[in-house]
Amino acid sequence: MTYLRYRDDIETPEPDEQETIDGIIQGMTQQSEVVEKREQHAVRASHAKSSACVVGTLTIADDLPPELAQGLFAAAGTYDVAIRFAQGPGETLGDRVSTHRGMAIKVFGVDGEKLPGHDAPTQDFVFATGRTFPSGTASGFLSDAKKIGAATPMPEGVKSAVSSMARNFNKVLGLFNTAYAKADFFGHPFSHPIGDDYFSQAPVRYGDYVAKLGAVPASQAQDALSEWQLDPHEDEDGFRRAAIDYFRGHEAVFELRVQLWANAETQPIEDASVEWPSQDSQYRTVATIRIPAQEAYSTARARYFDEVMTFRPAHSLAAHRPLGSVMRARLQVYRALSAFRHRENGVAEENTADITAIPA
Repeated sequence: MTYLRYRDDIETPEPDEQETIDGIIQGMTQQSEVVEKREQHAVRASHAKSSACVVGTLTIADDLPPELAQGLFAAAGTYDVAIRFAQGPGETLGDRVSTHRGMAIKVFGVDGEKLPGHDAPTQDFVFATGRTFPSGTASGFLSDAKKIGAATPMPEGVKSAVSSMARNFNKVLGLFNTAYAKADFFGHPFSHPIGDDYFSQAPVRYGDYVAKLGAVPASQAQDALSEWQLDPHEDEDGFRRAAIDYFRGHEAVFELRVQLWANAETQPIEDASVEWPSQDSQYRTVATIRIPAQEAYSTARARYFDEVMTFRPAHSLAAHRPLGSVMRARLQVYRALSAFRHRENGVAEENTADITAIPA
């Protein structure tokens, strides 16, 4: 198969894109202010409620073909990683409001040219459930952010009802072998967070190529989670408890996969809401993430992950620069909202450079 090469001109920003990004930052900051007033604490503007804070390793496969042996994955090796699993909303809600989830990965000991402003020897991958980002573009991101911002002051019961309707809508669509990404975004199944697939959703540079990335469960213990379902009426923190219980007795294994850009017509760079067809290119495994059994939510570690650490697409090798409208917005939005959160809480922001800084 022939894959398309990265070029500096493959992105096509809209003329008013900076104004749009400024609007996202303003709207999400206001949303964070509403949440801070209610919770008496500033939390992440998305993926606020963590379910597991763990450490492990990422091992790059031997003898990858040239098109896969790129950037971080150019040579075989093993790296330490820190991973934060979290629920989607930018507020601390009960788990009956089951929306999309996140899996933020920080790889340590990474040498090479970094993006401007990133001087730590790390590479971050920020993944979420769903192969696509429902907003698609920065302007769609702004539109959805306004809707979420308007809903933020509403009672939790209303948010639970919306989540339930979205989840049930996708169940019906599932009967016809289809699904709606935005419905999953607001109403994700009550599945086990360590049994979910996670994706970059938007593309990144992949050395000489371009790719979307994903992390897929790859152990028998995780396969056994397929039938697990949270009873939201029994435990409003059930996803966290389930993750903690899992890691007390089992390791988790994820295959890190990449889907290379092969067709500019069907695999757009600028619209992250479009799923890249598998007939154009398949996801292929380039590395394995292993997370050993551990205490996944000690008080000291949870505080460090939630309050101090930062995970951003901008923490990247130049060889894995985020691409497209949504990613260009994220480069600025993550930085601005993180600065707000740390400032409001009086906590020094830290771009963690070494895994030894993470508490046990």
